[in-house]
Amino acid sequence: MSTRSDARRLVLKIGTSSLTYPNGKLNIRCIEHLVRVISDLHNRGFELVLVSSGAVGVGLNKLGIIDRPRDMRMKQAAAAVGQCELMHIYDKMFLEYGVTVAQVLLTRHNIASAEHYANVEGTFDALLTAGVVPIVNENDVVSTEELSRVETFGDNDTLSAVVAQLCKADLLIIFTDIDGLYSDNPRENPDAQLISRVEAINDDLRKIAGGPGTKGGTGGMATKLSAAEICMENGVSMLITKGDRAEVLYDIVDGKKVGTLFKRKFKRKKV
Repeated sequence: MSTRSDARRLVLKIGTSSLTYPNGKLNIRCIEHLVRVISDLHNRGFELVLVSSGAVGVGLNKLGIIDRPRDMRMKQAAAAVGQCELMHIYDKMFLEYGVTVAQVLLTRHNIASAEHYANVEGTFDALLTAGVVPIVNENDVVSTEELSRVETFGDNDTLSAVVAQLCKADLLIIFTDIDGLYSDNPRENPDAQLISRVEAINDDLRKIAGGPGTKGGTGGMATKLSAAEICMENGVSMLITKGDRAEVLYDIVDGKKVGTLFKRKFKRKKV
């Protein structure tokens, strides 16, 4: 991919903070804008996959639970309720624009073997070929016993990178609460500069990104850097940008300079 405007198969990851308000209720305005832009790009000929967080938060709100529970069973219950609510909203809104969606719930167990991997890969390809927009999340609604023995993706940044690999995507776009990867934490250093393009991930970049939950981390960049490594090594470019305006997707597909682009090392051939 020489420019972002070459990208035709896109995976978009959006986080809980973009989908919900601080009180846990759905941000309907954000979701409406997102659905409208995705539908418009779909009509323009792009193939899109949406990796959507938010199920647990939405479920807790619907169940009237204010504080996030520590009990695994309640988290699973909230995920079940929330996933149903999210898909209902997505299905209803996409239907208004004549776009069909599908729910895809994954765990690492689903892709642990070559056979399972090929099956999931084939399902994504069939859905996209049929003009469907798959909506993906990790399958949190499993038994406690299963959770103890099946490795999870750990975060939806990693999940989105795996999905982009499965879909043979041209580009993974991660919406976050910051414009991209900076030379330092922009919330603490006003002189921090946006890094617009990354050709290789090195120790200096890892130091900038910080670790999970560390003070030096810039907008949770550690997991995003890990996702970028997965993408780049598997022929998928990745872009990080601020997700408060869905219309930025138009700028991205039109090749305008947005966020931080992690350039893939080779171009994957679609079979």
